[in-house]
Amino acid sequence: MEENRMGTLVIAEKPSVGRDIARVIGAGEKGEGYLKGNGYIVSWALGHLITLKEPDEIDPKYKRWRADDLPILPERMETKVISKTRAQFSVLKKLMNDNEISDIVCATDSGREGELIFRYIYEQAKCRKPVKRLWISSMTEEAIRAGFESLKPSQEYDNLYRSARCRADADWLIGMNATRAFTIHYNVMLSIGRVQTPTLFMLVRRRQEIDSFVPETYYTVRADFGDYEGTYVDDDGARQIREREKAEKISADVKGRPAEITDIQTDKKTEKPPLLYDLTTLQREANSRFGYSAKKTLQIAQDLYEKHKLLTYPRTDSRYLSHDMVGKVEEMLNRYEGALQEIGKKAIEYGITTRSRVFDDSKLTDHHAIIPTGKSASRVNLTTDERNIYEMVAIRLCAVFYPDYIYETQKVSTLCEGYTFLSQGRRVIQLGFKELNPVQQKKGKKGTESGDEKELPAVSKGDIRTCTKSAVKEETTKPPKEHNDASLLAEMEHAGRKIEDENLREQMKDFGLGTPATRAAIIERLIQVGYVRRERRNLIATEKGVKLIEAVPREMASPEITGRWEQILAEISKGADREAEFRQGIAEMAVKLVKNATIAPDVHFEPEERRKSGRVKQKTPSLGIPCPLCGKGEVAENRAAFYCTRFKEGCHYTVWKNALVRSGGPEINEKLMRLCLSRPEVRGSTGIIYTSAKGELKFVRVTPT
Repeated sequence: MEENRMGTLVIAEKPSVGRDIARVIGAGEKGEGYLKGNGYIVSWALGHLITLKEPDEIDPKYKRWRADDLPILPERMETKVISKTRAQFSVLKKLMNDNEISDIVCATDSGREGELIFRYIYEQAKCRKPVKRLWISSMTEEAIRAGFESLKPSQEYDNLYRSARCRADADWLIGMNATRAFTIHYNVMLSIGRVQTPTLFMLVRRRQEIDSFVPETYYTVRADFGDYEGTYVDDDGARQIREREKAEKISADVKGRPAEITDIQTDKKTEKPPLLYDLTTLQREANSRFGYSAKKTLQIAQDLYEKHKLLTYPRTDSRYLSHDMVGKVEEMLNRYEGALQEIGKKAIEYGITTRSRVFDDSKLTDHHAIIPTGKSASRVNLTTDERNIYEMVAIRLCAVFYPDYIYETQKVSTLCEGYTFLSQGRRVIQLGFKELNPVQQKKGKKGTESGDEKELPAVSKGDIRTCTKSAVKEETTKPPKEHNDASLLAEMEHAGRKIEDENLREQMKDFGLGTPATRAAIIERLIQVGYVRRERRNLIATEKGVKLIEAVPREMASPEITGRWEQILAEISKGADREAEFRQGIAEMAVKLVKNATIAPDVHFEPEERRKSGRVKQKTPSLGIPCPLCGKGEVAENRAAFYCTRFKEGCHYTVWKNALVRSGGPEINEKLMRLCLSRPEVRGSTGIIYTSAKGELKFVRVTPT
């Protein structure tokens, strides 16, 4: 090879990754959209450069959205260059077809979507040169060098590409046809997707469970026996008492009376250390601990991988390492610094053994679990958010080698005046891995009758105590909690477990909606199109989201069919000959959805104006009620609030839908708002909403007598 001859073209997914690779392989000379040197030229995509064509780019007749033109089922799915990134595609196309380039290295992200990004570019550029694949899980210099020493023929990843292409084509066919069909039928823009609609269904189902929930008041009786306390339970072990009079009688009967310990039960239990992080688990725990959205956690982890080189590839669904990484893991733990240094050394002392909960080649997917790379973090200027995520991953790598958490559960039954009181406690025998995150230790399982799980005093059966005091507590049954990123990600990940058919549920229990790499984007998409809104950490289905689920056929909303597809896609990526079956099923589903749209149920959506492009613009949804503040405009509604239609003229009347939630009141919907603006007070089961002359709302909680 001549000194300045460009022999091998390396194509990365992003410029930052391209620059890192170029630095390692010695390509330091700058060009227009690339770096070159040492026999290499390194260039990059900007994420996706190529996408599937829009329907009207396939045939101009599809520019108008007409029911008669559906379903749209192209014989061949055609691609196009994305206009915003056309310049960089031109750079790549020229380089790929340059006579001086003998071969190409695909260095896009090592996963299904990364494979698709490169193959789209390769096909669009009409390139025919041989390709090898760089497959790495870390962006450290050592990992990049090792990756270039073990490049594999691109053909070994053809199955992954087929799976990726099937996924992209399916999303287009379902999304385009269902969106157009239902938008035309209801005359309102309705975005429908293969994965996003079943995900929305989960949020709508939770909202309906909460809306239909009827709170019930009950009472508990708590007795103090001097050195421990207990809660009254009936013969069935239930602590809830429906009648206040009965609770008051029990409390009065036992106060000051002698009591006897009638039963003691102890049970030794062991909790093993948690598995290493995959992306979904990292997102869930970061949401629970720090309130980070799934999207934010993914971005932080991606920056720690690409920019700072501190974490391995984050878009993984594996929670295991390969057996050949034992020595590397010990080396990493030895490099821990600062506050992490001590726990790293402790983990090594406990033994970096090839235990199956950590090292299991059979449970590896395209990548191993997320772990630190071993690069020094003290020399990197991390933000607080980046530091939080990095330390979560670093501590988890230690935790898996720490001892089990061992404890003893204690149950003591005390009989007083014929009434049984149950006390529950927990005695820690070995803190084990829990010493790493004391704030994360479980505070006691739901339903703990004693109200806590403190260690109980040493007692013996037959011991006599005196009930020094007793008290009745009024409580109310609680509705299910709103979903947040953590709980929704968990339900998406295990969507197969919600399938009603028992045989199918068993087959698909490990299949979910989307992939770890796409779930955050699905959640954000639901928010973007107005089906879901965020309230603090919660994700709540909007009225439009609820109505969409009412409108689409149940099989489109159920995770079952999407789970089936995800299962087949996974099998295709592993070499199964199911591509034709998958494509046929998708085409049949597209046809069925179009037919279903013509007989869709009578669901009322807010009126919208259609634009020429086929998209729609929502009209101001006025309630037809005069504004109580200015008297000239009308009260209108948007996703978050009720407001005056004359806001542009200066009227500041606004009532946020969650304005009463903080004080214990309900979320305000259209029906409740109309009611409040028609009378000075509205009474409910838990309180009263007062409406001022200026339309301001105030909630006052009322305790039932």
